[in-house]
This record gives sequence, structure tokens and C-alpha cells, in this order.
Amino acid sequence: MATGSTASPSSRSSAGVLYKLLVVFSVCIAVSTYQALQPPPPKLCGSPNGPSITAPRIKLRDGRHLAYKEHGVPRDEATRKIVVVHGSDSCRHDNAFAALLSPDIKEGLGVYMVSFDRPGYGESDADPNRTPKSLALDIEELADQLSLGTKFYVIGYSMGGQATWACLKYIPHRLAGAALVTPVVNYWWKSFPSEISKEAYNKQPRNDQWAVRVAHYAPWLTHWWNSQKWFLGGSVVTRNLGLLSKSDKEILFKIGAAGRPHEAEIRQQGTHETVIRDMIVGFGKWEFDPMELEDLFPNKEGSVHLWQGDDDALVPVTLQRYVAKKLPWIHYHEIPGAGHMFPLFPGMVDNIVKTLLTNGEVKN
Repeated sequence: MATGSTASPSSRSSAGVLYKLLVVFSVCIAVSTYQALQPPPPKLCGSPNGPSITAPRIKLRDGRHLAYKEHGVPRDEATRKIVVVHGSDSCRHDNAFAALLSPDIKEGLGVYMVSFDRPGYGESDADPNRTPKSLALDIEELADQLSLGTKFYVIGYSMGGQATWACLKYIPHRLAGAALVTPVVNYWWKSFPSEISKEAYNKQPRNDQWAVRVAHYAPWLTHWWNSQKWFLGGSVVTRNLGLLSKSDKEILFKIGAAGRPHEAEIRQQGTHETVIRDMIVGFGKWEFDPMELEDLFPNKEGSVHLWQGDDDALVPVTLQRYVAKKLPWIHYHEIPGAGHMFPLFPGMVDNIVKTLLTNGEVKN
């Protein structure tokens, strides 16, 4: 008679049920995790239940639409035409260069400006394949469809710098000049010495260190990282103004809530294809290093300018100084005591625009 024990039918049945429950539980966890990592689709403007279309728009090469806003003297009367690229968490309405430009300069130099909603912002269709290069091509196509001529100027502010650097790289033949105004810097551009980029990186608040690290190394995780409730996401995404410099806070206090009546329009299509996509593109792996660009205007027929405040808590001045050192053909302007919003200082827009437009004369 055998002495070995065997499992009873009831115990085998219990083990089978437990195994099935574990499998179901694992599948549920996997599905929930996958769903949490997936950003919601953007709310397409003009679609059912989507935001309304109120701005003029052009249709781009891939079928997307780009919304724009014109400023200054009439386009067909202008002698100098500028494309303005807004920063993160902004839109076509956020054009201080048009709003604060003095009538003397606007009329005297014949200045026309066009600002546009970068993909996903305001009323422009999202571009899930957005790259610095695609932004430059969007700008070129906008200029062509608006008949801005063979050459035009570009001013990029803050995160709009990614598009401006791309214009210098991919459409230099179309530029009469360019101004990079406190452009966001990518800590992983290969020309940065590791000790300089690491020092600047570590000066960020801990939540921003992690947010840009995730955007660079795990872009697929960026949406979840900045939308979960367990810890702070990126300061720009969460609109945490605590890290701003003293001068920036003073500017915001003066502007007040009435200064941005269009704020609800900025992210109306969703957060992922606006501020989060900015992080993925801005701090991701670039296809070129801006510090390897060659002089666009060796014959001085135009100029490129880089403006930076030395008290900017968002963009490290140390990295901007290094960029300027590596690109001596770029005119570097450092503003003492200024933060990220120094273009709103009295007279600063006039200084930036006039310096750009009178440095090199280019006729279309």
C-alpha cells in the first residue's frame, strides 16, 4: 500500500482558483498601468465637443492646421517681417514683442509680426511626431503661405527657443536674422562639459530635476509622471510659480490675473500635447547640437542675438554663457538682475527688436 500523500480534489480545486485569480489580478494591474501611462487624445479644435475655431489657420503639409495672429503694420506694407515663437504654457496671444513695441519703431521700421500657436496649443492641431526640425518646417510653411518673402526674422522666447535653434539649423537660407530670448537649454547637448551641465542641473528644484530626467530618458513615462498625485511633477506643468526669481514674481504681481484673459485657451486641447510635449522635445535627444552651428551671416548681412537674464531661475545663465562662448558669431546680451520675464521690463522689447532689425539690412 502506498504511503505517499496526494492532494485531495478539493485542495487541487482551491489552488486552481487561486492561480486564476492571480492571473486575472496581474492582467488587471497590467491593463491599469498601461492605461495610466497613455495620455488622453487631444480635444481637436472644430471636432464634436472640441474647442471652437476662432483664429485664422493654415493647412500644413501633413494636414495639420496652424492658427496664427497678425500684428503691426499691414503685411503688404511691411518692410520687416517677424515670426514670433511663444514659450511653454503660452499661445499666439502671448506676444509681448508686438504688444510692447513702441509705435515709433513699429511704424518707422515698417514692422509686421505674426505669432502662431505651436502644435497642440490654442487652436493649432497637435503633432505627436513633433521635433525641433518639424517646428522649423512649420515656420517656413507659415511664412510661405502668408507670403512673407524669401527672408524673414524669427524671435523665439523661452521654450520657443527649440524652434528658433531649429530654424538656424534647417532653414538658415530663409532667415534675415534671429533673436533667442532666454531660450530653454537642453542639459544633454553633447558640447556641454559634464561638470558644467551637472552643476546647472542640480540647481533645479528636486521635482524639476526628476521631471526633465524622465522626459529625457523615459519620454513614454512623462505624462504619468506629471499627472499623478503622489509627488510633484514639473513646475511648469503644475504651474508652480514658487521657483521664479524675485523680479519675475514682481512682474506677475503687476500683471495680475487680468493680464491673461486667454489663459483657458492655452491648454484647451489637453496638457500632454502642450507643456508635456514641450518637455519631451526640449529635453529629449536632439538630432543636432546647437553649439556646432556655423555662422549664418559671415558677410554681416544679418545677425543672431541671444538674450539672457543673470537671475533666471528657469534657464541657467551658466549654460547660456557657455553657448555664447562656443558660438562667438552670436551677439550675446546678458541683463543684470533680470529673471525669465525680462522682456516685460520697460523699453526692453524696443531694445531687442531694434537691435535685431537694424543690425543687418535685408530686403525681400
